[in-house]
Amino acid sequence: MRLVDEILAHNEKFVADKEFEKFETTKFPEKKLVILSCMDTRLVELLPQAMNIRNGDVKIVKSAGAIVAHPFGSIMRSILVAVYELKADEICVVGHHDCGMSKLNSESFLSKAVERGVSSEKIDTIKYSGIDLDQWLKGFEKVEDSVRDSVETIKNHPLLVENIPVHGLVIDPATGKLDVVVNGYEG
Repeated sequence: MRLVDEILAHNEKFVADKEFEKFETTKFPEKKLVILSCMDTRLVELLPQAMNIRNGDVKIVKSAGAIVAHPFGSIMRSILVAVYELKADEICVVGHHDCGMSKLNSESFLSKAVERGVSSEKIDTIKYSGIDLDQWLKGFEKVEDSVRDSVETIKNHPLLVENIPVHGLVIDPATGKLDVVVNGYEG
């Protein structure tokens, strides 16, 4: 059975057995917090447990490396929607040690894309269109610096009011230990 077929078969039983009832909540985060975290698979259950978060407590936005790559991209838009439309009062960026983004480089990435079937012509077209793929596919060296950069991008956004605390944390995906990089209450 193909993966989506397995998911849909499970979902049919999930709905029929009313398993959804234990997850009922509103669209507004109880703890009034929006979290930007990495999409790393190790964080799916670990991060909420390590932060004492349950269903309905927070809004979680995920991106590779917990990076806000562009101040007017979809990640920043999602954070702003959480603040203004969904009543979040604080923002927390959570990066993690051993992140795949720390090893990312455009040459290796594009080589893998070609191996999977993306034509070199398409890559050349993107480059000729003025997109700097080296910059767009650039990782980071230190997760703490990356978290600081994302916090600064969020904090200095022209559409974010100054009284919203923006925190920066790093989690250890092996232990769940959180370290503070930026305490949003301190300015």
